[in-house]
Amino acid sequence: MTLDLPANRNAAAVAADRAHVWHHLTQHKPFETRDPRVFVKGQGLRVWDAEGRQFLDGVSGGVWTVNVGYGRARIAQAVAHALTEMNFFAQTTGSVPGAQFAEKLISRMPGMSRVYYGNSGTEVNEKAWKMIRQIAVKRHGGRKSKILFRERDYHGASITALSACGQGQRVRDYGPFTPGFVEVPHCLEYRAQWGEGDHSGSYGERAADAIEEVILREGPDTIGALCLEPITAGGGVITPPMGYWERVQQICAKYDILLHLDEVVCGLGRTGTWFGYQHYGLKPDFVTMAKGVASGYAAVACLVTTEEVFDTFKDAPEDEMSHFRDISTYAGCTAGPAAALENMAIIEEEDLLENTRNMGDRLMHNLRALQEKHAAIGDVRGKGLFCGAELVADRSTRAPLAEAQVQRVLAECQARGVLIGSTARAMQGLNNTLCLAPSLCVSADEIDEITSTLDQALTRVLG
Repeated sequence: MTLDLPANRNAAAVAADRAHVWHHLTQHKPFETRDPRVFVKGQGLRVWDAEGRQFLDGVSGGVWTVNVGYGRARIAQAVAHALTEMNFFAQTTGSVPGAQFAEKLISRMPGMSRVYYGNSGTEVNEKAWKMIRQIAVKRHGGRKSKILFRERDYHGASITALSACGQGQRVRDYGPFTPGFVEVPHCLEYRAQWGEGDHSGSYGERAADAIEEVILREGPDTIGALCLEPITAGGGVITPPMGYWERVQQICAKYDILLHLDEVVCGLGRTGTWFGYQHYGLKPDFVTMAKGVASGYAAVACLVTTEEVFDTFKDAPEDEMSHFRDISTYAGCTAGPAAALENMAIIEEEDLLENTRNMGDRLMHNLRALQEKHAAIGDVRGKGLFCGAELVADRSTRAPLAEAQVQRVLAECQARGVLIGSTARAMQGLNNTLCLAPSLCVSADEIDEITSTLDQALTRVLG
C-alpha cells in the first residue's frame, strides 16, 4: 500500500533536505545523484516516505525510541496543553508535569527516589558521572573517581561519553578522551573470551569476575562506579548470561562501587518490564533513561537516583559548593514530562508490558525457526521486543558475515517494505548483528511479517 499524495507535495522539502540537512551516521556522497529519504507520516508501526511508499518499522524509529508507536494524538494534545499553560522555566524551579511524571516514574522503580531531568541519554549519563566524581570528593577525598565501562557498550556521543564507549569504530578519530574511564571485558558467551577450563562456575560468573580483576588491577580505592547497559544494545544486543548480574551486584557491594545502569534503550517497557534491570533483581544507585521515556514525541531524559545519593548533596548546607552544581536548559521545558506521562499511561492502559512479553516470545520463536533454516544465523538473543540475530559466514567457526552482506540483507528487507537495523560503524569486523525492536504495540501479524520478510531477504542474499 502507498500513501496517496498530491504530485510534488513534498518536493520542496526533499530538495531543501538534500541541499541543507546534515543527516546522522550518513555518508552524503550518494545524495549528489539521488534524493535522501524523508518520512512524512506515521501511524501505528507504519511509516510513509515523501514518495508515498509504506514501510513496517521494525526498529521503532531507527534507534529503539517510538515505544508506543506513531500517531498518538493524545500525547501531542498533552504536549500542546502543557506548552500553552506554562511552556518553560529553568529547572531551578518545578513544573506540574515535571512533578507528576517524577512521582509516577518513581512508583515503578522500587528503591529509587529522585528524578533529575535532562535532554538526552548522553547528557544524563554525563550528569551521573559528574555526581560520581563529586561524591568521590565529598566521601573519599577525590580518590574513587574512576568509572568502569564495558566493552561493546555505548553511552552517548559527546567526547566524555565516548571516553566510556566500548565500540572501537565509534571512538576512532575523536580522541584525546576524558581521563579516568576504564574498560572491562564484555559478557557475550557466543564470542567467549574464556574457555571451560578458565572458570569453575557459569560463564556469566566468569565474565563478572573479569570486572573484579580490573578493579584489583586499578585499585579498589580508585574506582567510584561501574556503568553498564542491562542489555547491550548497539554492541550486538547482548543479554548477559546466567549468574552475571548477581555477581556484579556482589562485586560492587564488596568494593563500595556505585552501580550506574544505562537504560536509555531498555527503559520504559522495551524488555517486557518497566526497566531492563528489573529482570535481574538489581539495586542500582543511578539509572539513566531517554528514548522510550516519551517515545520520541518530545525530547526528555532522566537520571534517577536513590535517596542516599540525593542526601549526599544536601548534607552540608553551609558549604556553598556542596550541592550538585549543574543545570540543563531545556530540562525546564514542560513538553518532555507531559509527553512522558501520556506515554506511560498508554503503556499501562493498553497493557503493553504484557504484549511486549508475548510478542517478544513470538519474535524469538520465529527467529529460532529462521536459525534452523538459514546457516548464516549463528546466534539469536534478546529479551522482550529487543532481539538480535548474529549473522556468520561459517557457523562452525563463527566467522562474522561481511558487513556488506549484512547491509544487503537490510536493503532487501527495505525493498520489501520492512525496516530492520543492524550494528553499524561500531566494532571493526563485528558489525554483523541484525537488530529487531518493533514498537511495544506490535501485533502477531506484524511480527510474522517482519520475520517472513527477513526470511525472504536472507534467501535472496545468501541462498
